[in-house]
Amino acid sequence: MNTRRSTRETLLSGLPVTERRRTCAGVPTAVLEGGAGTPLVLLHGPGEFAASWLPVLPRLARHHRLVVPDLPGHGASGGGPLAAERVLDWLDELVGAACPAPPVLVGKTIGGAIAARYAAQNRRELAALVLVDTLGLAAFEPAPRFGLALHRFLGDPTPRTYERLMEFCAFDLDRVRANIGRRWDAYAAYAVELAADPQVQAALGGLIGQFAAAPIPAEELARIGAPTALVWGRHDLVTPLAVAEAASAAHGWPLHVAEDAGDDPALDQPGAFVDALRSAVGTVVVP
Repeated sequence: MNTRRSTRETLLSGLPVTERRRTCAGVPTAVLEGGAGTPLVLLHGPGEFAASWLPVLPRLARHHRLVVPDLPGHGASGGGPLAAERVLDWLDELVGAACPAPPVLVGKTIGGAIAARYAAQNRRELAALVLVDTLGLAAFEPAPRFGLALHRFLGDPTPRTYERLMEFCAFDLDRVRANIGRRWDAYAAYAVELAADPQVQAALGGLIGQFAAAPIPAEELARIGAPTALVWGRHDLVTPLAVAEAASAAHGWPLHVAEDAGDDPALDQPGAFVDALRSAVGTVVVP
């Protein structure tokens, strides 16, 4: 067994999900599935993997059927850089195959940009759309110190450069380590292993270029038919809270702010994130 696979199995051990393999739009896709209830599709961020959601999976699995894929070219999924339309085809086939009812579609950062573009096409009925610190609502212009840490990590993926990057992603990295607990070593090691893979870096760059290099046009966002809400970390250094406030005002989307959180509230504040998600879905789903 290769090192990456072994690390991944350690990371997933004991979670209330089972890893399945699906082929969507020709892309071999690793998907974590589990729980029962309204389907909840969770899309992670660039360079990440499905288990990036691990701090919230146990609570969410109590009330939802979870469908949590590795994005194309990420984690254990195949597919190098793909055209935007094929990425949307991939998501459409995944939703059709894995969701027995209209799902709540949740995307963070690049996953949010993909989810927003998908929802704007109104291909399938969605119970709700929740955008978490999403890219694509403004030009991709992270704070310089964050951009430098990201550049150093991708240029030289090591435990040290990863920790430095996470100090800017997380509001309180020590608390994040405590939230993840015994899985932290595997979590960090897996992230470093993936970042060292040229195919993963190419897929990451492709998604940023296709979905986040320029803002999604306002007229496209206006075509979103699903009830939509925003969940945002107050201290996001990539896409500041002001971007979410502007989008909320422009489109009438409820905004739920996670205090003491950076660009990944589910990692920083898992309890507050689940509460915000529940509140967001409650405000947008018609009984």
